[in-house]
Amino acid sequence: MISSQKNLTNLRKAAITSGISLIIMALAAGFSYGYVHGSLVVPGDISTTYHNIASSIMLFKAEIIGWVVILILDVIVAWSFYIFLKPVNQELALLASWLRLTYAAILGIAILNKVFVLLLLNNTDYLSFLKTDQLQVNIALYLEAFKMIWSIGLIVFGVHLLVVGWIAFQSNSIPKIISILLVLAAIGYIGIHLGKTLLIEQNIITTLELIFNLPMIAGELGFGLWLLFKGGRVTIKS
Repeated sequence: MISSQKNLTNLRKAAITSGISLIIMALAAGFSYGYVHGSLVVPGDISTTYHNIASSIMLFKAEIIGWVVILILDVIVAWSFYIFLKPVNQELALLASWLRLTYAAILGIAILNKVFVLLLLNNTDYLSFLKTDQLQVNIALYLEAFKMIWSIGLIVFGVHLLVVGWIAFQSNSIPKIISILLVLAAIGYIGIHLGKTLLIEQNIITTLELIFNLPMIAGELGFGLWLLFKGGRVTIKS
């Protein structure tokens, strides 16, 4: 009886931890990628992007901090998802956890490219050796590397969501609509970022984004809200 109560408490803690982490990650991603990156980086315009970042260094630093917060929370979610989902399917829960940790590692590599941009702009030695156009090209290259590496990571993330969605579908406690949204989100992440990695035509990627953007947001955020408000109050079972 004591052991059963302890397990239930652990599941509730894991659910609440997952829910809070997912919601904070959504906010941090909205700030770092949606607001800062979207404001500073102008696709196809190296000069404007350079001047935007150079004139908004503090904002760019805040973006990097946001990405680091996301990275840390991804590691926490990898652990809390495993604790919460292992009563349904321990093997798949472990696989999902490792996939999320793999994604976090790839994200860490991508973030380094943002750090390299900051170093180029902050170090006067580099500025004295490189001409402005050379500096702009280097910064553009690092920003493209960030996007490409992150896209590779998001393919792994999509596979992770696919596994999580399948585990959720096997459970009698998690609403089926959430598991379906998670699977759709997984397909969206895999399809969109495979396209970006393989440099498929932009119009195809844009179409995929229009189709899957809503399920991608609803799947992750919906699961996070359910975990926060309901996941800690139900007995997870297969």
